[in-house]
Amino acid sequence: MSHKRIPKRKAAIAAGSVVALGAAAILLPNANASQDGASDDAAAPKTLKSADASDLASQLAGMLGDAFAGSYYDAESQQLVVNVIPGDNNNVVVQATKAGAKVREVENSLSELASGAQTLKSEATIPGTAWAVDPRTNKILVTADSTVTGDKWDTLESTVDSLGSGMATIKKSAGTFKTFLSGGDAIFAGGARCSAGFNVTAGDGTPAFLTAGHCGVAAEQWSDAEGGQPIATVDQATFPGDGDFALVKYDDPATEAPSEVNLGDQTVAISQAADAEVGLQVLRMGSTTGLNDGQVLGLDATVNYPEGTVTGLIQTDVCAEPGDSGGSLFTQDGLAIGLTSGGSGDCTAGGETFFQPVTTALAAVGATLGGDAAGGAGAGDEAGAGDEAGAGDDAGAGAGEEAGAGEEAGAGEEAGAGEEAGAGEEVGNGNADGTGNGLGEIVGNGVGNN
Repeated sequence: MSHKRIPKRKAAIAAGSVVALGAAAILLPNANASQDGASDDAAAPKTLKSADASDLASQLAGMLGDAFAGSYYDAESQQLVVNVIPGDNNNVVVQATKAGAKVREVENSLSELASGAQTLKSEATIPGTAWAVDPRTNKILVTADSTVTGDKWDTLESTVDSLGSGMATIKKSAGTFKTFLSGGDAIFAGGARCSAGFNVTAGDGTPAFLTAGHCGVAAEQWSDAEGGQPIATVDQATFPGDGDFALVKYDDPATEAPSEVNLGDQTVAISQAADAEVGLQVLRMGSTTGLNDGQVLGLDATVNYPEGTVTGLIQTDVCAEPGDSGGSLFTQDGLAIGLTSGGSGDCTAGGETFFQPVTTALAAVGATLGGDAAGGAGAGDEAGAGDEAGAGDDAGAGAGEEAGAGEEAGAGEEAGAGEEAGAGEEVGNGNADGTGNGLGEIVGNGVGNN
């Protein structure tokens, strides 16, 4: 997969380009914004966009202090639901309600849930297990894959029981937790294959992209074609430990890397990085499985991979497969959310997938989202999905690599990116069943299957 050379080597790698895309219908979350103990206040909760809900949640977390017990976004009602610990001072409820949130009272505080997670870490760090706080149930959701059996299962179950009733639940996964690194196409290093998430500008001003840390520790130099010459070199990588992310710098400092995710027949402008919120509807692009969708299930997740424990991840129900590692997790309105780490299952049977938060990765490596016009992406409220999608004249860099699958796709001679973005002449705009694969149809119409 070679690149079409355009002025200043425009967009060496386009995030998320693939040979063919299956339309993925957006699945609205079954978030329950009215549960037992919910607060009935005269003021109606505000209707919020997902990004605004995330900002409000951060503000309320600081405002409410110890009374704040987590929050989630109800996509159906477009409302932020905030958990509070009941107390003598009803002012916390009044504050949250006036701010525009829907408030409900819960039993478990964030400190109690954090203490429970610490107990799991010290007593049940077993490969094939994961846990994250689920604010919709106000419990720790513990997941065990198919390898957790016998004594391992007994240890996990007894540890959960020791936390007390109402603190945690266990879910069994049919697959096995693994990182999604594979041999194949997209970006290559020896026998390894990954995807890139978002183009960024490194702290020294040079163009780079973010990908998964387990890709960054697997090899130092990466190519855009199997057996091809390296085009980028790993600068920093973290895995396992406090995250799963890597900063990979383009070897040619003149490389222009636009802030967009390439869907094949169109692009989504990426305006900025944002924190995830439970209940947030998200899209994932990967070089193996293309575009898929789902929602955020948990934050600050701990995953015990065979290679080691990784903390601080986002848990979702979005599917992924080997080769998708590092791929971009984003919203339809152009917010960069995460980088594909690993999980269980596949895009046939489903499963859990975990993502590295983009905001955390950017802060750790000292990079900024954007390249040509860093921080000036024009996505805003109107970029991203549907007819309004596209890079936009002001779009900065950010569309990491995820370059297509092989020479017939992605950012190859026939593809290009930036103004000439596309998935190559070999890539059609339709699915196997004849339906279109544009993001507008995926989001607006819920067309087709993956």
